[in-house]
Amino acid sequence: MGKSYSSIFTILCAFLIFSPVHCFYLPGVAPRDFQRGDPLPVKVNKLSSTKTQLPYDYYFLSYCTPPKIMNSAENLGEVLRGDRIENSIYSFRMREEQSCQIACKQKLNAETAKNFKEKINDEYRVNMILDNLPVAVLRQRRDGSQAKAYDHGFRIGFKGKYSGNNDEKYFIHNHLSFKVIYHRDPETDSARIVGFEVTPHSINHEYKEWKEQDTQLVTCTKEIIQDGTSPQEVDTDKEIVFTYDVTFEESEIKWVSRWDTYLLMNDDQIHWFSIINSLMIVLFLSGMVAMIMMRTLYRDIANYNQLETQEDAQEETGWKLVHGDVFRPPLNSSLLCIYVGTGVQLFGMTLVTMIFALLGFLSPSNRGGLMTAMVLLWVFMGLFAGYSSARLYKMFKGAKWKKNALKTAFFFPGILFCAFFLLNALIWEEKSSGAVPFGTMFALVVLWFGISVPLVFVGSYLGFKKPAIDDPVKTNKIPRQIPEQAWYMKPAFSILVGGILPFGAVFIELFFILTSIWLNQFYYIFGFLFIVFVILIITCAEITIVLCYFQLCSEDYLWWWRSYMTAGSSALYLFLYSVFYFFTKLEITKLISGILYFGYMLIGSFAFFVLTGTIGFYSCFWFVRKIYSSLKID
Repeated sequence: MGKSYSSIFTILCAFLIFSPVHCFYLPGVAPRDFQRGDPLPVKVNKLSSTKTQLPYDYYFLSYCTPPKIMNSAENLGEVLRGDRIENSIYSFRMREEQSCQIACKQKLNAETAKNFKEKINDEYRVNMILDNLPVAVLRQRRDGSQAKAYDHGFRIGFKGKYSGNNDEKYFIHNHLSFKVIYHRDPETDSARIVGFEVTPHSINHEYKEWKEQDTQLVTCTKEIIQDGTSPQEVDTDKEIVFTYDVTFEESEIKWVSRWDTYLLMNDDQIHWFSIINSLMIVLFLSGMVAMIMMRTLYRDIANYNQLETQEDAQEETGWKLVHGDVFRPPLNSSLLCIYVGTGVQLFGMTLVTMIFALLGFLSPSNRGGLMTAMVLLWVFMGLFAGYSSARLYKMFKGAKWKKNALKTAFFFPGILFCAFFLLNALIWEEKSSGAVPFGTMFALVVLWFGISVPLVFVGSYLGFKKPAIDDPVKTNKIPRQIPEQAWYMKPAFSILVGGILPFGAVFIELFFILTSIWLNQFYYIFGFLFIVFVILIITCAEITIVLCYFQLCSEDYLWWWRSYMTAGSSALYLFLYSVFYFFTKLEITKLISGILYFGYMLIGSFAFFVLTGTIGFYSCFWFVRKIYSSLKID
């Protein structure tokens, strides 16, 4: 818990003190210069698998352990992501190559052998860090280009058949050939690390006499390592000797560009083309919709205002006739206020997070920074949630603002926390490092109750204190009867149709976001993400306004909730796409992993519903007030 508080305080200070004008990486992740012979400690992170989505601590398996295991400083985001950065037995010296260094010898019992086999079977990868760079395995790019491409981490081992035996056995990568890539300053002869690669091997080491680190291994030659015909089997009572090599390679890559290779994504040309194509289509459609709406409305308002008699007005049909009911408070108006307030909170969090990401504060080099920023911004945006909820609540003639503020402060976060707590309990049962510790969970509750809730009340007080928003036209005492609607104007059909276009604006980018989350890749194109976010806002606003206009033309004045649901229905398509992604892109077979995937995607879809619904609601709210304030009504 103490770590979480200190990390939160550090990040807040960093946001306030440092200027982002001349830097790409988060201040604090500064370049380090190493002289020849300087120690290079390697840190271990976690064991990760795209098949199970359950991270484990590195020392969950019987790897070599240092005399004392120490945790590196973690921020809130790292803990929530399941990252556990610890020291390791591996230690290099700058530009001093080492050959066949013995890390340790381990003898497997039934339990440790079983753990290794399970993790090999689930294709777990080992993640290590050197000077804030993750270890990576070099691979051939799918597009056939000669540019470097990396796989993050290295496989624990593999399954295969050897020595003429048809039984499939498990083998461990017990020899690691590290390559440290550096950029040297010719003036000072100091160097900066710009790459960290590894080639894993499996070798059944042999020796005459064990003398700890001074043991002479018969099998540690280049020919045997490259040959790979005698791998190290994993089984009960097997003795495993862990070894490693270290080589150094000078490079022209500068420190500021060292993450470029890590951030290269597959099919990047398709990625850029798809995003631009989507942008052009959506902008074209938005322009057409805006032009049609402006011309039609202008003609309607002009014709209505030119009517000379009340009899002429009564002959009119459409949206003009429902002016006496269009601002009638909806059913469950208090719940609508809560949803809108929460949506404003989500919108503020998303917008500011993207701005920080665009400025480079939340680049992948700042581990856990993105999630930490989102949590903290959500907490502080409670002020705007309370304010917007109270303003709407007062407009609906509500009087119990404290009760409304309480619901706003607890409704969405309460649902989120309960779902997160249940999913975390499942992860805890699996003994995964992805389980959030009790101290961090308590810190989240303190942030919620200690900062967010009071800010919601402060915002509600300020919002309720302001004068109520006046309606541009008076509301009739007796509700007007709504005529029978055509099938295509029924709420269900209209709402489902309304969510298609907003989802279409984001689904291409959604693929890359899901890939970064569930397939252990880095997401970094925040500039395009911001563009897509702007497109989403425009699309939600315009499609909701269009459908709201058609609804009012059909003399159906119950637009409050429908405007929210129209844009919010895009979340349904988001969840359906996540189901499609699960069955076509992921290889998850475990029930617990499937529950976690769909649980988190449900949470994400619900948040997307609240966000897009609020955008649609406020767009319609502005539109309806605008057109009815333009009418000359006695």
